[in-house]
Amino acid sequence: MGPPLLLACLLAPLCARGASPAQPGPAAPQGWRQHEAPRRVKRAWVIPPISVSENHKRIPHLLVQIKSDKQQPGGVIYSIKGPGVDEEPLGIFSIDKFSGKVFLNAMLDREENDRYRLRAFALDLGGVTLEEPTDLEIIVVDQNDNRPLFRQDVFTGSVVEGAEPGTCVMTVDATDADDPDTDNAALRYSILEQGAAGMFRINATTGEICTARPGLDRETMAVYNLTVQAADMSGDGLTTTAMAVIYLEDINDNPPEFTKEEFSMEVEEQAAGVDVGKVFVHDKDLAGSPSWLAKFTILEGDPEGAFAIRTDPHTNDGVLSVVKPLDHEVRDRFELTVSVQNERPLEPSAPGSPRALATVRVRVRDVNEAPVFRENPRRISVLEGTPPGTPITTYTASDPDTHQIQTLSYALLYDPADWLQLDPHAGTVRTKRELLHPSAFLQGGWYIALVLARDDAEPPLSATGTLSIEILEVNDHAPQLQPPAGVLCGRPGRGGTLLLGATDDDRPPHGAPFHFQLSPQHPQLARNWSLARFNVTHAVLAVLAELPEGPYSLPLLLRDSGTPPREQQQLLNVSVCHCGRDGTCLDGALAAATAGAGITLGALMIILGSTILFLVLAALGAARVRGRRRALRKGLLQRSRDDMRDNILNYDEQGGGEEDQDAYDINQLRHPELFSPRAKPPLRRDAPLSSGTPMAPRKLPSSPSDIEDFINEGLEAADSDPSVPPYDTALIYDYEGSGSVASPLSSIVSSLTDEDQDYDYLSEWGPRFRRLADLYGH
Repeated sequence: MGPPLLLACLLAPLCARGASPAQPGPAAPQGWRQHEAPRRVKRAWVIPPISVSENHKRIPHLLVQIKSDKQQPGGVIYSIKGPGVDEEPLGIFSIDKFSGKVFLNAMLDREENDRYRLRAFALDLGGVTLEEPTDLEIIVVDQNDNRPLFRQDVFTGSVVEGAEPGTCVMTVDATDADDPDTDNAALRYSILEQGAAGMFRINATTGEICTARPGLDRETMAVYNLTVQAADMSGDGLTTTAMAVIYLEDINDNPPEFTKEEFSMEVEEQAAGVDVGKVFVHDKDLAGSPSWLAKFTILEGDPEGAFAIRTDPHTNDGVLSVVKPLDHEVRDRFELTVSVQNERPLEPSAPGSPRALATVRVRVRDVNEAPVFRENPRRISVLEGTPPGTPITTYTASDPDTHQIQTLSYALLYDPADWLQLDPHAGTVRTKRELLHPSAFLQGGWYIALVLARDDAEPPLSATGTLSIEILEVNDHAPQLQPPAGVLCGRPGRGGTLLLGATDDDRPPHGAPFHFQLSPQHPQLARNWSLARFNVTHAVLAVLAELPEGPYSLPLLLRDSGTPPREQQQLLNVSVCHCGRDGTCLDGALAAATAGAGITLGALMIILGSTILFLVLAALGAARVRGRRRALRKGLLQRSRDDMRDNILNYDEQGGGEEDQDAYDINQLRHPELFSPRAKPPLRRDAPLSSGTPMAPRKLPSSPSDIEDFINEGLEAADSDPSVPPYDTALIYDYEGSGSVASPLSSIVSSLTDEDQDYDYLSEWGPRFRRLADLYGH
């Protein structure tokens, strides 16, 4: 059995007064009450919980006294540890180490800490543990020291207008920091103020707000402001308040209504797409909502659909507009019946009412209107060649302003060919000059002119009419034979045909197809000639009997397909040639004599042969000129075979060759100014014609711009110098001497002589090259 422990409470009545004197607290445990005479109780080292009221103001306050039954002669030392002693919060509890009395040193707050657990120790004077440590629990008893708090200051909710009683809107709630297990935190809700009629009620326990009676009307009161209260102690303790704002949602329970029964407006005639005016309405429902938006309809008075009405989204009024032009002369006033209703249909609970109607009177104001060409464009037809001054049409306009006296005048606005003239009062159009066809001013056979009609109002108005004139083709030209002459073989069936054609200046249908026939006035032609149609524009002339060579004139009758047709007799000059085996003409001279006639195969062959002959003759002439030049060059060079040289230009100082050291003075080229023009220059030994005196050297050009003049002067001097060969012969620029130890340039020598060239083969090329063989052959 463990060591006996003694627990004594000397101040049990003081422990019983642990509750606040203002409020009775729970009864103290029976084991802590004071007895009439102290006595020792042996029991375990166990201390029951000690209760103390929060906010206790008598400080220090004795809570309990502990003792150990292992009292030593030297005494016992007591101590406690834990929160409120040596742990945060510090200094709340303390103990007398000799007597074992535990004191409360500060006021407690249950909302911060509702209990404290301490450890009690008993030691001897030497610090040796006498008893095992034991627990000491101190419970803080709650007091109603906290008011309820709403979670927010303002609660908002909404409910549709006309809601049935019992429709819940929102819930308000509050909290209390006191002990929820006591009445200190038992809350009750109530409505302190909500205005007249008491339309809402609140559940005292849950805080739910619901409708209390019917009759909620947004148009009467759109917002309700309620003052709600929360109280603890089941409604008898501390209180707090908050606001509950309830909005009524709109429903379509009010139809729109016109502000008046009649509206008057005015609009100008011929105006379209313009607004005439507005009709005003009023709707009690929430502005901007579908229950407020109006829809207008024109019921009567507009059978043509000239008007339209729409809703102004900002004002909800009806805007009347004109969609078709109005004519004052046709109708000068309108009386429209207009209805209005909401976009959204009325609620069934809304009171029934007839649809709103209004009368809209519109007056059409007369204004000046432009003239009108009833026929635009005006299309007419005129024969080509119509003489000037011929009336072709009367093109007039009408004035829509029948209630106004106005005069119209006319003018030509566009007449590109200046073919027309117009009566400014009557609108009669006449020809000013002969209408020609074809013309650059015609478009597909049509001539376009513009006529301007103007009234005399202030300001004047005008209109433009288009006059389209079709220039009708007249068959005033007979077909023309093309070509008027030709060549054919005089033997039937063997090339004795000629293709004939015709042209006509008239346009269809007065042109092709053409009709060809031999002149009826000469029936004897049919014995030797025949005409057969080839196509719509050509015919074939053929010989029926063999005819002698020579020219023939055949009278032909050509007729077009116009209405009426035009015909003309024309002469066809035919040259009958000698026929070859293939049916072509053999006589080229005859074909040349009839150049420009109908093109046949024989004529083409003659022309081709003549062209070849001309080219051969031109080649022979060129060869002859070349032979003469070669002969002249050969004569110049035959003077001395040792004087042979090539056309070598001397650009350096090497002189004329190995043996020629004084053939040419290079200083004369380098410094021509040193040589006086009056001094007699040395003669060149190699000049082929040394009869004259060479000209003095010219001064070199001083600038690039003078080079052209320098070259031209030198060329002219060379052409007029009698001491040198002509400009079209070989020129000798230097003399290299003779007897050179170097081998001769045989290729150059051979190129300068024609002695070893054999031209006899030219005679084998035929008669065309016979003349060349005679010139160059041996």
